[in-house]
Amino acid sequence: MSDSSFNPKRFVSGLTSRPGVYQMLGADGEVLYVGKAKNLKKRVASYFLRASGSTRIESMVDQIQDIAIHVTDTENQALLLESSLIKQHRPRYNIVFRDDKSYPYLVITGGHAYPRIRFHRGSRKKPHRYFGPYPNAGSVRRTLDSLQKLFQLRPCSDSFFANRSRPCLQHQIKRCSAPCVQAISKADYAEDVADAVRLLEGKSEVLLRKLTQRMEAASEALDFERAARYRDQIAALRTIQGPRDAAGSVEDADFVVLEQRAGLTAVGVGTVRNSQHLGYRSFFPKGGADAGRGEVLSAFLGQYYAERPPPREIVVSDQPEDADLLQQALGAVSGRRVQIKYQVRGTRARVLRTAQDSLQEAIAARLLQGEALGRRYQALGELLGLEETPHRLECFDISHTRGESPVASCVVFDEDGPLKAAYRRFNMKDVTPGDDYAAIRQAVLRRFRRLKAGEAPIPDVLLIDGGKGQLAQAVEAVEEAGVTGVTIISVAKGADRRVGLEQIFRPGEATAIRPASDNPGLHLIQQIRDEAHRFAIEGHRGQRNKARKQSVLEEIEGLGPRRRQALLRSFGGLQRVERAGVDELARVEGISRTLAQRIYDRFHS
Repeated sequence: MSDSSFNPKRFVSGLTSRPGVYQMLGADGEVLYVGKAKNLKKRVASYFLRASGSTRIESMVDQIQDIAIHVTDTENQALLLESSLIKQHRPRYNIVFRDDKSYPYLVITGGHAYPRIRFHRGSRKKPHRYFGPYPNAGSVRRTLDSLQKLFQLRPCSDSFFANRSRPCLQHQIKRCSAPCVQAISKADYAEDVADAVRLLEGKSEVLLRKLTQRMEAASEALDFERAARYRDQIAALRTIQGPRDAAGSVEDADFVVLEQRAGLTAVGVGTVRNSQHLGYRSFFPKGGADAGRGEVLSAFLGQYYAERPPPREIVVSDQPEDADLLQQALGAVSGRRVQIKYQVRGTRARVLRTAQDSLQEAIAARLLQGEALGRRYQALGELLGLEETPHRLECFDISHTRGESPVASCVVFDEDGPLKAAYRRFNMKDVTPGDDYAAIRQAVLRRFRRLKAGEAPIPDVLLIDGGKGQLAQAVEAVEEAGVTGVTIISVAKGADRRVGLEQIFRPGEATAIRPASDNPGLHLIQQIRDEAHRFAIEGHRGQRNKARKQSVLEEIEGLGPRRRQALLRSFGGLQRVERAGVDELARVEGISRTLAQRIYDRFHS
C-alpha cells in the first residue's frame, strides 16, 4: 500500500452493503479504476483481503489513496453508471475500449416532396427515417451506392436541389432521377422511395414481387420503356441481394467474438439487422492483457451499448461475467427484452464463426502492423544515434498560399501509430506573410510552453519539415520554452524533391544524414512528415476559404451579415454563389434584384 493516510480496514468497516459503483483514486484524485458491485462492502473488501492474481489489479491496489462510492438502488443502475464513468475518466486500470465516433446511419429525409438519401452521424431527433446503426462508414457507403443505382434517389442537399436549372452529373451516370428539374413525377419518385425503404427493412422478397408485377403491368400497357426500367431494377436487386440464407431466421442481432493471441486482446462485432449483414468491426482494448475472457466481454458489452440501442439478440463467443445483469440492464434501457446467447447452433453458430474469421484477419493485420511499426521506431533510434528507442514523436509543418492564411500543424505518433486526439493546429499571429522561419518558431514555442505546463507528455523526438533554417528556429523555441531532453531534427527533400533522397539535419552538425531509401527509420520519418503536411494543408484551406468568403462578400454594399448567411445557406457555399445567375440570386430571401445584380457583377466584372 501507499504511504498515504488511507486506512482500508477502517474504510471498509463503514461501507454500506447496498449496490453501487466504487472509484479507486490515486495521487491528486486520479481515477485509477471504476467497478460495480451488488454488495459494495464485500466487493471493496475483497481487494484488501487476498491477492487477486492479476498484475494489473495488484498494481492498482498499491496506488490507492482514497475510494469514492456511488450508491444506487439497483444492480442495473450500477452497471450503467459504471459504463458511463469508465467512458468519462478512461481509468488506466480498467479495460477500456476506444470508440471516439458515434455510429453511422443511413437516412431518408422527411419534410420534402423529394426525400434525400444520405450518410448520417449524430442525433436522430429530426423527423427522418433512420436505418442502422451500421458498424462502419464503409458499410453505409456501400449501401448508399447500391440504393442509388437501384432507385436513383437524390443525394444532394436541399439548397443545391432548390437552385438547379439542369441535371447534374449524378443524373448523367444514372444515379439520380433528377427530380430537381422534374425529370420524374412526384408519384414515381415516392414509389422509388417506398421501394428503397422496403429493401432497407429487409423486405426484399416483397419488393421483388412488386417490381415483377409492375413490369408485367407496364408490358401489358405497351409501356416498354417503363417495363425495361423495372426489369433492370429486378436484375440489380438480385445481384446485390446475395444468398438469402446468409443470416437465415436471424433478424436483429449482434455477434460478439473475443480473441486473445500474442499478447493482444481483440473483440469483433458482426451486425445483422432485418436479416441483412451490415458488416464487421474490430476493437482492441487497453488494459485487457491479463484479464479473463468473461471480464473482457462484460466490460465490452457494458461500454459498447452504453450509448447505442442493443439488438434483441447478442450472440457471444464466451460467457461474459454478470450476463444476467447485463441482459436486465440492456433490456431496461431499450424497453424490450434483450437476450445474451452463448453456445448457439445452426445459423447463429455459422454467423458466429464468420465473425471469428473476420476478427482473426484483423488481429493478423494488427500484429504485422505493430511489428513493422516497432521496427521503424527501433531503426529511427539507430539512425539518430539515440541510446534508447523513442516512443513519442511530434512533427511540425507550415502551410500557406503565397503567405495567405498560414497554418502550422503538429501531429503526434506513439507506439500505436498516429495519436489523432493529440493533434493540434496553430493559426499564425503577427507573422510576415511567407516567413516560414518565424511561423515555425511561433508554433513550436506555443506548443512547448503548453507541454511545459503539463498539457501533454514531452516527445522524445521533435521533427521539423524543412532545412537548417527551420531547425535553428525550432531549437531556439524549445530552449525558450525551458524544455530539455528532446532530440530535434529537420528533414528536407533531396534533389528534385524526390521521396527517398531526404536529408536529415541535427543541431550543431554540418553534415546531413542521408539514409538509404529502404531504411525503416526513414519510412517512419516520411510517414509522420506526410501526415503533418496533410493536416497542415487541411487547416490552411479551411482558414483560407473562410477568409476569402468573408472578404469577398463583405465588400458588396448592402449585403449585411444576415443576407450573407442566407445567401451561403441557400447555395451551400461561395463557389455556387459565384456560379449563380441574377435570377437565381434574386430568389434568395432578402436579396432584391438590384442587390442580386450587384453580387453578380462583383464576381464577373
